[in-house]
Amino acid sequence: ETGFDQKILVLLERMEWPASSSDLNPIENLWDQPGRAVRARVTNTTTLADLRQSLDEEWDAIPQQCATRLVISMRRRCQAVVAVYVSSTRY
Repeated sequence: ETGFDQKILVLLERMEWPASSSDLNPIENLWDQPGRAVRARVTNTTTLADLRQSLDEEWDAIPQQCATRLVISMRRRCQAVVAVYVSSTRY
């Protein structure tokens, strides 16, 4: 990190995140898919370069339809959070 990076990090305020908060960000679900696909592969990745290549391949293999479905699900996710307010959702 450069000196500039350090100055920026000092200015950032860390937000507390509730342990049971709803995951309303669709990208979190999308990012999980390549990791699951790599873990499901028969061949093991033995180096960091292998892991990076495998993750890149799996990321590229995610169909656009999957991302679209996650975005479309946002209304339902938000409604679930509003409906339970202080409890937890299935998301």
